[in-house]
Amino acid sequence: MNAGETAEPEQQSEEDAATEQAPPPRQRRTLRRVLIALGVLCLVLVLVVAGGLWFLTNRYAGNIDRVADVFADLDEGARPAPATPAQEAGAEPVTFLLVGSDTRAHAEEGVADGGRSDAIMLARFSADRAHAQLISIPRDSWVDIPGHGMNKINAAYAFGGPTLLIQAVEQLTDVRVDHYVAIDFDGIIQVTDDLGGVDVAVAETTSYGPYTFEAGVNHLDGDEARWYLAQRYDLPGGDFDRVRRQQQYLQSMFGKLFSSDTFTDPGRLDSALLAVTSAVAVDEGLGNGELVSLAYSLRNLRPENIDFFTAPVLGTGMEGPASVVYLDEVSCDRMWAYLRSDSLSQNAAEFSDQALPDVPR
Repeated sequence: MNAGETAEPEQQSEEDAATEQAPPPRQRRTLRRVLIALGVLCLVLVLVVAGGLWFLTNRYAGNIDRVADVFADLDEGARPAPATPAQEAGAEPVTFLLVGSDTRAHAEEGVADGGRSDAIMLARFSADRAHAQLISIPRDSWVDIPGHGMNKINAAYAFGGPTLLIQAVEQLTDVRVDHYVAIDFDGIIQVTDDLGGVDVAVAETTSYGPYTFEAGVNHLDGDEARWYLAQRYDLPGGDFDRVRRQQQYLQSMFGKLFSSDTFTDPGRLDSALLAVTSAVAVDEGLGNGELVSLAYSLRNLRPENIDFFTAPVLGTGMEGPASVVYLDEVSCDRMWAYLRSDSLSQNAAEFSDQALPDVPR
């Protein structure tokens, strides 16, 4: 045989092999349909997940009012630097200024015309997102208010709204405020009923309005909680005890909100989240997407890892006809320094003497 005669059978053999390896037309069509179906299924799943996220974002984050121009008039060059983590972490610490009032109108507007805030708190979410601190600044604290001289800190709220209050707090603490939140305590009380009531610890038996709060653990419904939080006079510690009651209530409410009992009851959880979100307003710089992202980053935060403090005080006194609170500048400076370095949770024990004591349960 010559070379030409041997080449033809070899080429034929390769063609036959290729024919044997290729799937028949019907199998190819079936495979193509399966791949198309899987692609469509994946697209549907993506759309369902995206639609669900959009629904949840708008149902809860979209339920929160916005306060305009809170940071617009602040001189960035004069503001404190952002907090720096004590150790390398995946995110930056986030600091909120929480301002509490007793009427819904105040929360929606972010400030009451001519009014003063009932509660002032700094809330810090640490860089690791596994710890948080809430520091109450007594509303009668005698401080320097930019452009207005010495006065009670809550007067800043009346003189210049959220912007001036932020300036006063930043000047006092040298801690940068990232976001502003107005809380309507009267509106948030609805959460109490949605959660089936909350437990608070009362140091001494007191009466206010139609209710008597016995020493020890009290289970409060919404109306009882409203009177409990409103009481200021006839408390052993006066406004300091009122601050502690606010802290206790928030601690109990959020502990109940994120308990397994609530999460296993979708209807209760939905009602509570709607009540919470409808009772707060945030600065317009905190969009829905940022809120959802922050909430997701805090998924590992547990109530037991939230520390509650009150700014250390020396005592009370009189400035003219006004009763005021004098802050302990030395202890406060240490507290603010820990906050700036995001290390307050590690040094919480240092402030146990200045903080309002926990009531045994």
